Amino acid sequence: MNAYTDFTERTVEYNKLLSDFKQLLKDNGLKFTIQREVILEMLYSSDEHLTPEALHHLIQEKHPTLNTGIATVYRTLSLLEESEMVTSLSFGAQGKKYELGAKDHHDHIICTECGTITEFVDEQIEQRQKKITEDLGFIMQEHSMQIYGICETCQHSQTTK
Repeated sequence: MNAYTDFTERTVEYNKLLSDFKQLLKDNGLKFTIQREVILEMLYSSDEHLTPEALHHLIQEKHPTLNTGIATVYRTLSLLEESEMVTSLSFGAQGKKYELGAKDHHDHIICTECGTITEFVDEQIEQRQKKITEDLGFIMQEHSMQIYGICETCQHSQTTK
């Protein structure tokens, strides 16, 4: 795949996402605004899992003249999560981190020290989960796996203290 093809596919993907978002807003009696579009765009273009505060900071950094309040970020994330356009990982008292739900399925390893999130896909785990649900008479509709532990960087910093 060349850079042009990749760019074209990402443009088509984003335009479909934007169209779905506009319809979601309309269905909920909300107006489409540039602030809401920028929230979606930042989520789409980010490879990170973002807290509402980090997303707000990113918007302020990249669009300093755009008046986007933190309440708009929270309300938009809530709407996107309810519609399953974004997913979140909960960190208890630390809040949630969000990512676009349009990504291919993946699981997460989360460092309990620094909060780093690493995505991974393992076909053996996926097949095993499918077999377990079938053996127990379930039809799996969806799932998420989160593994909590201490990342390599934090392990090293603990041993050097």
